[in-house]
Amino acid sequence: MSSPGSWYCLEHRSQPYSSSPGSTSYLDSDTVGTRSFLFTDLYIKKAAAMKENGGHALKPELDGSKTVKSSNPDDNVVSGFKDEQRELLNPGGLSEINHVLNKANQTRPRCKMDCCLPYLVEAQSRIPPETVQLWASEFGGKLNSIVTKYSGSLLLQKKYKDVEPFIRIEEVDGVELVMQFGEKMKEMLGRKVEAVKRLVDAAEEADLYHKYDMNFEFDYYNSVLINEIDENGNYVELGNEFILEVNEHFNNLPVNTSLSDIQVPTNVYNKDPNILNGAYWSEALNIVFYENFMQDPTLTWQYFGSSTGFFRLYPGIKWMPDGNGVISFDCRNRGWYIQAATSPKDIVILFDISGSMKGLRMTIAKHTINTILDTLGENDFVNIIAYSDYVHYVEPCFEGTLVQADRDNREHFKLLVDKLNAKGTGVVNKALIEAFIILNKFNETGQGSLCNQAIMLITDGAVEEYESVFEQYNWPDCKVRVFTYLIGREVTFAEYVKWIACNNKGYYTHISTLADVQENVMEYLHVLSRPMVINHDHDIIWTEAYMDNALFQSAAQSLLLMTTVAMPVFSRKNETVTHGILLGVVGSDVPLKELLKLAPRYKLGVHGYAFLNTNNGYILAHPDLRPLYKDGKKLKPKPNYNSVDLSEVEWEDTDEILRTAMVNGETGTISMNVKVPVDEGKRVLFLTNDYFYTHIDDTPFSLCIVLTRGHGESLFVGNISVEEGLHDIVQPDLTIANEWIYCVTDIDPAHRKLSQKEAVIRYLSGEDPDLECDEELVQEVLFDAVVTAPIEAYWTAIAMNTSENNEDGIEMAFLGTRAGLMRSSPFVGKEKHSNKKFFTLQDRHSIFTMDHFPLWYRRAAEHPAGHFVYYIAFEEDMGKKNRSKSVTASTAVKVTVSKKMAIAAAVGVQINLSFLRRKFWMATRQPNDTDCSNVEGRCPISCEDDALNCFLMDNNGFILISKKEEETGTFLGEVDGSVMTQLLNMGLFNEVKLYDYQAMCKEPTNHHSGSQPMLSPFYNVLAALKWLLSNLFTFLVEFNFCGLWNVENLVNAKTIFHFGHKHRKVEAFQPCNTEYPVFMYDYTIKEANGFVECGDCQKMFVIQNIENSNLLLLVTEAYCDCSIFPPVMLEPEEVKYNASVKCDRMRSQKLRRRPDTCHAFHPEENAEECGGASGISLAGTLLALNLGMAVAILQ
Repeated sequence: MSSPGSWYCLEHRSQPYSSSPGSTSYLDSDTVGTRSFLFTDLYIKKAAAMKENGGHALKPELDGSKTVKSSNPDDNVVSGFKDEQRELLNPGGLSEINHVLNKANQTRPRCKMDCCLPYLVEAQSRIPPETVQLWASEFGGKLNSIVTKYSGSLLLQKKYKDVEPFIRIEEVDGVELVMQFGEKMKEMLGRKVEAVKRLVDAAEEADLYHKYDMNFEFDYYNSVLINEIDENGNYVELGNEFILEVNEHFNNLPVNTSLSDIQVPTNVYNKDPNILNGAYWSEALNIVFYENFMQDPTLTWQYFGSSTGFFRLYPGIKWMPDGNGVISFDCRNRGWYIQAATSPKDIVILFDISGSMKGLRMTIAKHTINTILDTLGENDFVNIIAYSDYVHYVEPCFEGTLVQADRDNREHFKLLVDKLNAKGTGVVNKALIEAFIILNKFNETGQGSLCNQAIMLITDGAVEEYESVFEQYNWPDCKVRVFTYLIGREVTFAEYVKWIACNNKGYYTHISTLADVQENVMEYLHVLSRPMVINHDHDIIWTEAYMDNALFQSAAQSLLLMTTVAMPVFSRKNETVTHGILLGVVGSDVPLKELLKLAPRYKLGVHGYAFLNTNNGYILAHPDLRPLYKDGKKLKPKPNYNSVDLSEVEWEDTDEILRTAMVNGETGTISMNVKVPVDEGKRVLFLTNDYFYTHIDDTPFSLCIVLTRGHGESLFVGNISVEEGLHDIVQPDLTIANEWIYCVTDIDPAHRKLSQKEAVIRYLSGEDPDLECDEELVQEVLFDAVVTAPIEAYWTAIAMNTSENNEDGIEMAFLGTRAGLMRSSPFVGKEKHSNKKFFTLQDRHSIFTMDHFPLWYRRAAEHPAGHFVYYIAFEEDMGKKNRSKSVTASTAVKVTVSKKMAIAAAVGVQINLSFLRRKFWMATRQPNDTDCSNVEGRCPISCEDDALNCFLMDNNGFILISKKEEETGTFLGEVDGSVMTQLLNMGLFNEVKLYDYQAMCKEPTNHHSGSQPMLSPFYNVLAALKWLLSNLFTFLVEFNFCGLWNVENLVNAKTIFHFGHKHRKVEAFQPCNTEYPVFMYDYTIKEANGFVECGDCQKMFVIQNIENSNLLLLVTEAYCDCSIFPPVMLEPEEVKYNASVKCDRMRSQKLRRRPDTCHAFHPEENAEECGGASGISLAGTLLALNLGMAVAILQ
């Protein structure tokens, strides 16, 4: 017996039997030996054709079968055959085919009982293919008639045909278009830069004339305390009345556009003299904030982040603490602040893990390393070396090199550092030598940042001789700065550790508690900023894309991707010139959606789009960038959302030609054949795309626009007068894409509440001449409004004539045009609509957005006009698929002028699934009085028979109708793996492999043994007590109890203690790469039938294409148990890499373009300011008492 899925022998007949016109099955038992074969009608027919053609190329018209032609006659094979099947068609196997065909014309021999009898196929038990063909024809004809009638597709096609003499089709010049868009973006970003420069000048001027006063008193608007009232009804200190009004321009947040206010992080005292002095002189920024906004109303948030920790934000808002009641936001930790304050840097962190670093010192040291890592960005490079008796890299894969400090690498380092344990004796010399060798090699070979280089030494002491190391590797030029961090309360080695920093142009800090880490780590940034400050080089920086969800905890802003333009603010006072004092950083946010609005969607065609990337090759904005993922019911930012490489989104660019050109800032074009996933990756479009790219001057960004070859590069232009079109555009059934910019409505406050349609009408009617509108787009939508107007009357007439007998089957008709115009007409009451989200903002796949045309439009565009594309939508709710109750069908409307074709519109209907089911079951049955005399096989038959399973499915294998309603929307392979496997083997369906480099995979959870709690009923109680006492011990040692008498420090303690818990939380999902399949039916095959051998039985199936649609009718036998076949699943699989490949991927340095400026050293720099020991405020006796109590409790 053959194994599942193999070819098996069939009964030999004296005469060939006909299964359908032009289709014959031949049966032969003598071919069975060690191999067994199944010859379906389709294959034998093709084999016979090869014989008749002398073994040469198969005729493509033969039953619509897909063939592969070759100039070598022996190479001609049928596409889709397995290896053992191909053997029949190669030179050696051709004789077997001849043998089979010759035997088929002879009289029937006696069948061999050991081979064929178990597999006899009786004619009367077969599914007659001609019956299925009739069903498909009848159902397809009725369905096409219904959707054509209700959609009005013929009328719409005619109306556009009528206006062809009055339109012209223009070829899109991609190079000219991308240059035009790039210039607009440069101008828009340039206005943001000018606003920031005015803020820098105002800030430095204000500080210049302010005299610092330690006893200064000043009441400023504290963003957390504003409008807060105490128990006596009075405003609290720093919390005076602050008027707030909801503003659409600022994400509908309550703001004050006249004033800014100040946020101070929890670990900084609100009334610290540095805060009060800075808050006072920075009040001068209020007037500049306001004037900037008046000059450029497209500006969003403007701000000043002070080096002392306060954050002045315009417009002023009410700042809400996080869920734990603390303000964790510190502007000095944000990427825009760090990048503006320093030049790019290469960093080697040396981590002392000797035995003396155990306990609290190790905890503080790890937190220090994590904080340093958080100050690094995409333009920086880093590595971490741990040392004790010997030197080892925390990531062995990174030995001898530096890696880009992107989000992935930083988080990877944090995980590795967390696993380190203290042991051995600390020997720093070897670690220093290793660090200098790496940095020197990178500098000499032109790798890394080619700017600042530094070593971060984290230790609890250094006593050996290390002067010779600096003499050999760093003196006298001190090209590598050395920053030292003395960990713990012990100060015996403070002078040694400080000496290292002071003699290598670095800085020394002493960190004795977790609360000290943040402020002390920030000191190194001030040192690195000195050369830039002394030179007064105000470099402009642009950040990568980010979502600052820490900035506005409960606002829509938290979900907006943005970039920030920022510049440093310096002290101009003569007495501080050599000190290089950085006052802070000013910045302004630019929402990336505002930038992409400058590349109008209507100019890019049905499948076209625009995207931006950075000098590091990372995506700044792209319609396929997915920065969020769903964890339960919550949407969360992915850990690596802002370091997604261009090659991970445009993954067909395997040679990275496009990426290289864009990173290098070139202007040009390339073409690629691409597979574009749509409908949440369930379907795929095969397109040829042309990529046009250019650099945006004075920024680190490059722009690319993508146009689809063919109709995507042809746009038609029609002319119509305002008088003719205004009447049609005001109709209530007409809407336009509200995310497209027909008219600018977000600048003038009087326009912000206008919809795009209202703005267009006011503009055309002359009611509001001040509106700024895109005249080309307005003219196109006006033209479409006139051409499509007759269909409104048509739909109305249809509704009136069919209101009584519609059976609620066709729920609505709709259309959309290339100008973003949409019309719809309901044929049933809104309460009866099966899919109430369709054509609304709740279903973004069904409307025009900034990123995409509607799904029904995009899919229809890839099929001939009049060919309807059907699909069924499904929703994911808590991970479960809800069965959809409606089917969407659409077709394209095309225009042709001078042999040039363009897509004008798409039109379609929403069909109630119950109605469609009724039509299907009526069409797939034979009455009892059917004439069966000329039918070979079962007759009469019906899809409702228990012996049959019938499926209506689309060209991607998704079921629309089956006997079991719960299978609606399910992939056929999950329902019947045996038939799907055979369809794949026969080449009727093709599997397409797609990749997702932005996936999130669930990490396997490590479970502890369940036996331990069983041994002792008190296990859980003791474990909890141990955890509590351990944290109490840490708490006692970390914090200054004398200082805790201050309320501010109490809050600070809560913040740090809470942070410790948050830091230990492990995410359930982690970024990963996945591979997943999509299946496509071969349209060239109109019909086919075959058998699946399932052990003790054979399952016959017949599949028939339904004309003028993407639908398939599949009929299978129901009684044969084919469960030996596994289901064919669509689930994505994680791409696993072995250790060697993974290491190569991690070490690989992709091409990047360095920033244009670097400020590493300055001859006037005062390097003698190199830090000092911090005071120890906790009395020794109190510390000893606390430690003694904690140890006693733990013992």
